[in-house]
Amino acid sequence: MSPWGFLAERDPTAVEQMDRPDCDPAMLDRTYAQFGLVNAVVSGWRRTYTSLLRPAFSTDRTNTLLDIGSGGGDLPRALAQWAHLDGLEVEVTGIDPDERAHAYAMSKPARPGLTFRRALSSDLVAEGAVFDAVVSNHVLHHLDRAEFDGLLADTERLTRRVAVHSDIARHPLGYGLFSVGTLPMPGSYIREDGLTSIRRSYTPDELRRAVGKRRGWSVRTAAPFINLLVLQRAGNGVVRDA
Repeated sequence: MSPWGFLAERDPTAVEQMDRPDCDPAMLDRTYAQFGLVNAVVSGWRRTYTSLLRPAFSTDRTNTLLDIGSGGGDLPRALAQWAHLDGLEVEVTGIDPDERAHAYAMSKPARPGLTFRRALSSDLVAEGAVFDAVVSNHVLHHLDRAEFDGLLADTERLTRRVAVHSDIARHPLGYGLFSVGTLPMPGSYIREDGLTSIRRSYTPDELRRAVGKRRGWSVRTAAPFINLLVLQRAGNGVVRDA
């Protein structure tokens, strides 16, 4: 019998509780509060920053980074902090269309060079905005086909140097480890929604098929059970070979 069981195919119809407009606001805030710990443990962003983002930043000018779907803001805060510790000038912008996520992010202490906006990536494209780096964390599995293609198209227009969309890679072992590892995190949607996210997420091969023939994109594996969808450009804006 296959160990994949009900995870053999992605389930794009599964709904996360925190995406429901009537979800409990206290549990939602606790979920945002716990994201920092969960992302630090499972998402591998420190390594992704070091290997893909930091090399794209200049040491002699102010750099810009956009986080699409920034949620409670833990990732843009971490990226701003790491860049600061490396002596880099980086202006970080986090965008999220959800008013609840935006309100939570804005409720935390302000820091220089970090901005949050309630917006879609398409809004920034319409403004003509361009960033040295564009990232997202655990966004891809939320999107339907049209939204997925739209995000990649927007990213291609918004990115000057590098884009990294990091997401869960569906795997039965990852599902089991997350299920056990988040048992000590009651009072939030972390465990329930995290397991739903795994059911909705792509395997590396599925993600490659979803990207199709879009030029310049490559799918890589990072921390255990993490997909990185990467677009890299040379200094002149030309797409590097994947």
